[in-house]
Amino acid sequence: MNGIMAASSNRIMLGPLVAAIDQGTSSTRFLVFNAKTAELLSHHQVEIKQSFPKEGWVEEDPKEILQSVYECMDRTCEKLTKLNIDISNIKAIGVTNQRETTIVWDKETGEPLYNAIVWLDLRTQSTVERLINKTPGRNKNHLKHKTGLPISTYFSAVKLRWLMDNVEKIHEAVLSHKAMFGTVDSWLIWCLTGGKKGGVHCTDVTNASRTMLFNIHTMDWDPELCTYFDIPMEILPKVRSSSEIYGLMKSGPLTGVPISGCLGDQSAALVGQMCFKDGQAKNTYGTGCFLLKNVGTKPVMSDHGLLTTVAYKLGRDKPAYYALEGSVAIGGAVVRWLKDNLGIIQTSSELEKLAADVGTSYGCYFVPAFSGLYAPYWEPSARGIICGLTQFTNRSHLAFAALEAVCFQTREILDAMNLDSGIHLAQLQVDGGMTSNRLLMQLQADILCIPVVKPSMPETTALGAAMAAGAAEGVSVWSLNPEDLTEVTSEKFEPQINPEESELRYARWKKAVQKAMNWETTEPVNNGNEETSIFSSVPLGFYILGSMFMLIGAKYIAAGQK
Repeated sequence: MNGIMAASSNRIMLGPLVAAIDQGTSSTRFLVFNAKTAELLSHHQVEIKQSFPKEGWVEEDPKEILQSVYECMDRTCEKLTKLNIDISNIKAIGVTNQRETTIVWDKETGEPLYNAIVWLDLRTQSTVERLINKTPGRNKNHLKHKTGLPISTYFSAVKLRWLMDNVEKIHEAVLSHKAMFGTVDSWLIWCLTGGKKGGVHCTDVTNASRTMLFNIHTMDWDPELCTYFDIPMEILPKVRSSSEIYGLMKSGPLTGVPISGCLGDQSAALVGQMCFKDGQAKNTYGTGCFLLKNVGTKPVMSDHGLLTTVAYKLGRDKPAYYALEGSVAIGGAVVRWLKDNLGIIQTSSELEKLAADVGTSYGCYFVPAFSGLYAPYWEPSARGIICGLTQFTNRSHLAFAALEAVCFQTREILDAMNLDSGIHLAQLQVDGGMTSNRLLMQLQADILCIPVVKPSMPETTALGAAMAAGAAEGVSVWSLNPEDLTEVTSEKFEPQINPEESELRYARWKKAVQKAMNWETTEPVNNGNEETSIFSSVPLGFYILGSMFMLIGAKYIAAGQK
């Protein structure tokens, strides 16, 4: 009896709870936090399958993504019940998601019309080159004054254009006014709030700002940008703030709970790291690496290859805050590649041990430009390269080089950020799955020559979405006033090598990056029969002249032999 009374008193003491759906590139998670203490109470995670139908193509199944959300919700609620925590205390749900990933579905059937094209996907490279060639001076920054973004395969507009051009079902659905477009947040919110039976078709300002169709000054879809990409505005979701009630859950154990927070994953991590002041920054180590710096309520344009993006807008009547962002395509994805493609490791945790065994790359450098290079280069033609190999190099050196690659790429975007702002960061706040790798964190401090600070609760992306949801008008169970925010405990990694050695290694890395450039082009390299023609690699005139000289030479030799 006493145990039951204790359990019920525990339930009362917890107070309001807030949940977060964290739908990432490689997994989906559902997490529940205490709104008063920010303590993580329970969570569940499900991995997401990626498919690679052709080289450079990356897809995911939207129905599998949705199903994974329901599964994570159900399992987490079961875990909470076992802990004697009453799930009716969950007062709001926030959504955070992989950004740019593009989905089109039929609003009448609720069915996706094609797989989700993932942000990493490169199939639109020829579309991007064609668009850039059309611009005055072949300028990839032609739309940057409105969008804050370069024309790149990374963003949603070119993926949507490809779908409309290449998938007959989508082309027909657009013409018959049945198509709906959305990034992952839009798809999930529409489905969870009723789908074809009155689901809410919306997105938030942070996700909208990654499409290349959104004007970051007017804070709405831009008719000129939609005309430029020839995309009808009627298929776009309504743009809302990052913190307001969008709709209510229509099924499952949390039926009736409001969905009231929505942030792209990197913006959510900025909020979760409490980077609310101009100049505060964080780096998230996930599938990619993303360094965001809060620049306040006026957008700052980069001269050094960074993006200008919307950081958050925490309420309908609240101001929008902006960020400078350095985006690296391949961070944690390099670990998955070493595991799944090369079989060098069996588990992700094995990488740290392998690398620690040697403590050096022994001059081996790995540029994982699997999807081209993002910030600060924006070079889609780059490809992955491993150089500096000797007979002494083994898999441990390659493991070390892979970890260094993540750190060097972060150094490049931090350097660009320091140049843009003129203010050097004194330390770097970090989060994301890879931060559990202590060797990586130490390497990062060594290569940046500044301390790296890691919070003891690493789920800052989900925390940011929960904070936005709990603070929404009509929910108001989470205060975002600076004096009410929970003090975050953290661990600090100080640099342990001298700056000269760090600079030497960084210089070698920059040299390796140059070797990876201009590797792949979309120019045809065959004669149409999938067989390489000699004319594709040897200029025709040179070939004919060479043949003539050979014939003359042969005649001369034959005459001499007579």
